[in-house]
Amino acid sequence: MKLQRPKGTNDILPGESEKWQFVEETMRLVFSDYHFSEIRTPIFEHYEVISRSVGDTTDIVTKEMYDFYDKGERHITLRPEGTAPVVRSFVENKKFAPEVQKPFKVYYTGPMFRYERPQAGRLREFHQIGVENFGSKNPATDVETIAMAKAFFDQLGVQNIKLVINSLGDSETRQTYREALITYLEVHLDNLSEDSKRRLHENPLRVLDSKDKKDIEIVKDAPSILDFLTDASQQHFSDVKTMLASLEIPYQVDQNMVRGLDYYNDTIFEFMTDINGRELTICGGGRYDSLVSYFDGPDTPGFGFGLGIERLLLVLDEQGVVLPLEQALDVYVVVLGAGANVAGLKLVQSLRDQGYAVERDFLDRKIKQQFKSAEEFGAKTIITLGETEVETGHITVKNNTTRKAIETQLDAIQTDFDPVFSEVMVD
Repeated sequence: MKLQRPKGTNDILPGESEKWQFVEETMRLVFSDYHFSEIRTPIFEHYEVISRSVGDTTDIVTKEMYDFYDKGERHITLRPEGTAPVVRSFVENKKFAPEVQKPFKVYYTGPMFRYERPQAGRLREFHQIGVENFGSKNPATDVETIAMAKAFFDQLGVQNIKLVINSLGDSETRQTYREALITYLEVHLDNLSEDSKRRLHENPLRVLDSKDKKDIEIVKDAPSILDFLTDASQQHFSDVKTMLASLEIPYQVDQNMVRGLDYYNDTIFEFMTDINGRELTICGGGRYDSLVSYFDGPDTPGFGFGLGIERLLLVLDEQGVVLPLEQALDVYVVVLGAGANVAGLKLVQSLRDQGYAVERDFLDRKIKQQFKSAEEFGAKTIITLGETEVETGHITVKNNTTRKAIETQLDAIQTDFDPVFSEVMVD
């Protein structure tokens, strides 16, 4: 049997991993400006953490969960999304306590797992960036968090992003709307897809999110949830729109937009972009004011979003966005002869101790091959160290672009390389 990576997974190799690092570093810089801190939760959770919170009738639970019984007969699942584990942690670690500053704002990144048909930008092991904001029901929290997502995309250079929003209202709204939607859909029952027929009485709002062409046509004329909002939910949604306008963030309202998870209420949103004439969602989230209490914590409002790193990188690549990945070496040490091996080791380590990025030859290759490696690595300077240089203590530091060369002492640069490096790099 040929050993290969499992279907739906990827190796992130050098050359690609630098892009991931740049995205993650941008995430940390932008999110810290909004006073979010990092949280890290386990990759696997008790099954009930996901099934109860995400919803027993969602595709995630019914079709996509990687769940199993461990050796202690505990029902375990690899996490398919990030919000439920963070809420579990919020409650378990009592971050709702009065002495903890509110809102409690965290971000995370890491692998998630869903069993589905692999496709571009969507794998069985995928990586997600997410944020969760606990403790504020203020619509300004909704808008600020949306603005943070936009700032992240702007910083990365994502083009043609569009913000789409909707309101799912409160529990009273959804109960009234649920009945109206079922009444409408039952008239079209024979023409609904099999999935939508199953969802009709379990979770009719999910029919609005169907990708089946027949379902899409049917729900075009479905009643709008916006016509069923309670006064409180109507005011919240109105405030969100006013605040988005105050920040000059353009948006569109899509009354048929729902999220794929059951815990959302009031504001939901998605950021989309255009790829080859096709709209692609790159980020989604919203408000979830009942989820903390669902985990036996006190009533605590919440708001958050998630986005897939694989899809984000695919979008950046398709849009021709070149990330500024600086991988150039400061120094490449050409090592010639066995007699220079130990001295080469000492030189390289001394330069690294001074804060320089350094590489050397380990394979006893000819000088021409070593110079070629220096070019491929983008080395700023080259130091040639052979047995003669070791004996005399005299070496040459050369600018790899201008060919400017400076002769100096081996002992001197092992102690302080800064003056020589600065001088040789001056045009």
